[in-house]
Amino acid sequence: MSTKFLTDKSGKKIAAVIPIKEYEEMMEDLIDIAACAERRDEETIPWEQVKKELDIKTERLVSN
Repeated sequence: MSTKFLTDKSGKKIAAVIPIKEYEEMMEDLIDIAACAERRDEETIPWEQVKKELDIKTERLVSN
């Protein structure tokens, strides 16, 4: 990351400038993290159950 910093008269960093591509990637990550946080308390489905349900659906698609 090629971050540049803006400083005040005393040399204290007050802002950061990053390439737009890196900013967009960071924003996408932030949105993903927020979505995970919002769904934290939702009921989960055991992996074995998901695999079983997908196999059933796949078999139905193949037999038609």
